Amino acid sequence: MVRYKFQSSFTDYYFHSRFNDLKKIVDRKTAVIITDENVFTSHEKLFKGWNCIVLKPGERYKVQQTVDSVIEQLITMRADRNTMLVGVGGGVVTDLTGYVAATFLRGVEFGFVPTSILAMVDASIGGKNGINVGLFKNIVGTIRQPSFILFDVKLTSSLPEKEWRNGFAEIIKHACIKDAKMFRELEANGPDKYKPGSRQLALLVERNAILKTRIVQRDELETGERRILNFGHTLGHALENLYELPHGHAVSLGMVAASIISFSQTGFNDPHRVINLLEAYGLPVSFKFDKKNVVEIISMDKKRMKNEVNYVLLERIGKATVRKLPLKKLADMFPSL
Repeated sequence: MVRYKFQSSFTDYYFHSRFNDLKKIVDRKTAVIITDENVFTSHEKLFKGWNCIVLKPGERYKVQQTVDSVIEQLITMRADRNTMLVGVGGGVVTDLTGYVAATFLRGVEFGFVPTSILAMVDASIGGKNGINVGLFKNIVGTIRQPSFILFDVKLTSSLPEKEWRNGFAEIIKHACIKDAKMFRELEANGPDKYKPGSRQLALLVERNAILKTRIVQRDELETGERRILNFGHTLGHALENLYELPHGHAVSLGMVAASIISFSQTGFNDPHRVINLLEAYGLPVSFKFDKKNVVEIISMDKKRMKNEVNYVLLERIGKATVRKLPLKKLADMFPSL
């Protein structure tokens, strides 16, 4: 176990662990697991003996109606302030669990057992918990750190191939913004190096989790450095909700666009390396979209400041920068993917 200190709390990270270690961390009598139907069906034996709330899977259910349903079930279960909520699943489950925990009884403790690569390296880390409203992703939420995160890469063995590759978008994002060495290693190794459940994958997950954690420690409330974690996400979130794309796929397209925009805005010389790496890991690099509709969604993005949006660009592989781009010129800046 490694304990990381944030602004007003601590989070214990259990790397290279197994789901069965959960009973050593929390009391089954006071814990309530929140998961979804896909995860519950794939790992039903693991949930035996635990109090569980099982959700419908998918981004479309990351809404207030689901939150209300979870809270009603918690009331029926007679949950109180000693209850520990444990989100076991991907990013939708961790976001919902953290948001419910922050609001139920004005705040109860919570922890995560992420089951997807995307959740292990991104969604479960940093304390951002939220829900969507209409086409606006994560526009309602909180920043509140979990008490613990348990990493069991064996759980990724049940992921469909598409979902497994989906998580590598966030890994490539981290390499682009902060770790040129990891970028070169990803280029050299290829996806077959990081098989589901393997030690190589566990080490890669740990490396990425620590990278993001250290950024969050320095800027928990996203007033400075933490903004670079949004590389690929401004356009990505709009595409994700407009066209119902998987998160990693949408972010991949967002990184392609941001890399190309970087060429003209910062002099970034390697858009082709970013595009080639995403393609090598089975992520999309081309997609037709309505630029006007996308900019309309971005105009309500959390990163918007009046008539500008804080847009994350690259100066070079491993170094990101945030530039204010005018919304009225954004559609013209977007390349045709």
